[in-house]
Amino acid sequence: MNEHLSETLSGHSAATPSGHASPGYRTFVVVWAVLVALTGLLVLVSRSGQSAAVWGLLLITPVKAALVFYFFMHLRYEGLLLKAVVGVALVTLLIFFSLLFSDVAFH
Repeated sequence: MNEHLSETLSGHSAATPSGHASPGYRTFVVVWAVLVALTGLLVLVSRSGQSAAVWGLLLITPVKAALVFYFFMHLRYEGLLLKAVVGVALVTLLIFFSLLFSDVAFH
């Protein structure tokens, strides 16, 4: 038990019962720090005008979502089929948002 705890705290990968390597706490803390930094960047961009805020949301938010999916929701360790299903769902959402924005823009 102490060996597993020391590996986890040191940031080295430890094998889970399913055979996947799980990241250590250091990985989660680094990803969290990057998410906080991206949130700060988004706040700064939003103060420079409405157009910059919209572009910041459209560019930074998907990066943050990808980090959350990949690390905190453990998509990194899933099979290709589940990754494809998530990808198709996100592309479908993007299509619906594009149609919504085009309707609002040209209405």
